[in-house]
Amino acid sequence: MSSEGKSGSAGVDPEQLWLRPTEPRRGRRPSFSREAITAAAVALADAEGLEVVTMRRVAAEVGAGVMSLYSYAPDKDTLLELMVDHVSGELTVTEPPSGDWRADLKSVARLQRTHMLRHPWLPAALITRRVPGPNTLAFLEHVLAVLRPTGLDGAAKMEVFAQITAFVAGHVAHEIMQAGAARSPERAAAEGRYLATVAADGRHPELAEALSAPGRPLTPEATFTRFLNRLVDGLDTD
Repeated sequence: MSSEGKSGSAGVDPEQLWLRPTEPRRGRRPSFSREAITAAAVALADAEGLEVVTMRRVAAEVGAGVMSLYSYAPDKDTLLELMVDHVSGELTVTEPPSGDWRADLKSVARLQRTHMLRHPWLPAALITRRVPGPNTLAFLEHVLAVLRPTGLDGAAKMEVFAQITAFVAGHVAHEIMQAGAARSPERAAAEGRYLATVAADGRHPELAEALSAPGRPLTPEATFTRFLNRLVDGLDTD
């Protein structure tokens, strides 16, 4: 998003945003709603990226004057909160936790990865987002239930949720960047030769040993699974 109307997510009032119904200005009933505005912003971000989502552009998408949008989203930080919670409604879990919290937590992470790949702007949006809305809270409730068998206290469970979400967001952001980088075979070969030369110079024995190890599958799914297993299997619940 551009700097238009930026105030910082810390300034969003959660009570005003989530607990009080939106009331449009008096007069003729508008032909749009907060849900329509949010959906239009999400569609723009999905198609063109978060940076194109301005109040003016969203107003044009819903056929409204830009000033009329401020009755529903007073600034773009509020709009971003609405967008994130809107798409969080897709994080639906129909089955209760199995009791195997590590397996369930890995399922949570895979669901988050699929979700973020569907909305490539989401990892960046989560960095500044601070106010969980109703859809996010419903998903958090499931994750806390998943973690119940760990015996962790409430604060630690919240930290685990934040840790997993941050890992998935960072990994997906890297995936998206790698997918968008057109690396030629020639460039890849040059990088391989460079690392081989550095490893053979005698000054980097640890690197030489690491590069001599058998390779692993490099598909996005395989790489994500390896990283996720290391993270979740290594979580300390003592």
